Amino acid sequence: MTYEPIWGAIIAWYLFLAGLGGGAFVTSTFIRFRHPECRGLMRIGRIVAPVAVCIGLVLLMFDAMAGFQHPLRFALLLTNFGSVMTWGVVFLAAFVVVALIVAIMDFMKREVPAWLDILGTVMGLCVAAYTGCLLGVCQGFPLWNTALLPILFLVSAVSTGMAIVLLIGAFAKPDEFNQVVVLKKFHFWLPLVELILVAALLFVTSANPSPAGWASVMALIAGNWAVAFWVLFIAVGLVIPTILECWMLWIATHQLETSRTGQMVSAASDAGVLIGGFVLRLMIVSAALPITIVQPWML
Repeated sequence: MTYEPIWGAIIAWYLFLAGLGGGAFVTSTFIRFRHPECRGLMRIGRIVAPVAVCIGLVLLMFDAMAGFQHPLRFALLLTNFGSVMTWGVVFLAAFVVVALIVAIMDFMKREVPAWLDILGTVMGLCVAAYTGCLLGVCQGFPLWNTALLPILFLVSAVSTGMAIVLLIGAFAKPDEFNQVVVLKKFHFWLPLVELILVAALLFVTSANPSPAGWASVMALIAGNWAVAFWVLFIAVGLVIPTILECWMLWIATHQLETSRTGQMVSAASDAGVLIGGFVLRLMIVSAALPITIVQPWML
């Protein structure tokens, strides 16, 4: 029996962009309080945040074609506050509103109140964690139904949010890019934390009583998704960025680190993080097998 995933690349893009948008806003707030002189990078994060989330929402609505035929289905999402999807809609709506207000105020060169940035950061973190909770409530999929998934998606969202701000900043605001050393050092540790969380997720899933858990893990590390897992996610998304940033932050001379060559090395690292962040979500969405499909006699 061949199992066709219930969700595909469109949902993976939605999860990626929603998390990236939340992470970008968190990054802009971090810059505000830790690097207030870098207003250009702060603005990049404030612009990327609502744009990324709005694009993700458009993709989500495009995937929910039945919703366009019956628009009231979207309204019904706000009627059940015992549902993760309802809370997701609330978080997304609140975040988009706050992020757009902040972006408009910044564009008009008006000072954004600190409380508004903090509120947007809280909503951004909720959106990032929600992308993992959305999958986690599916009890029939051992790869999804674990408390580690929202944590993993949250860490990955902050990492990709920082990566997109730094990547754009390396080209648009190179002088400010050299000043945000604290941000770079904080970002350096996130892929390492992500690697630990992924290992824990695979271990917990493989230990699930259902054979579906083991089959999902094998599909990732030794099956159809093995190349994407080891090359695009582990190597390109985690290991290589960690090595490059370790070199730039702690081994390379200050002259090399702040040179155009050093900036391009860091930009390549950030691009790798973005690739890994998307591939992670695509694999999690596509490789999960339901308990009802994988039976012992099939293994």
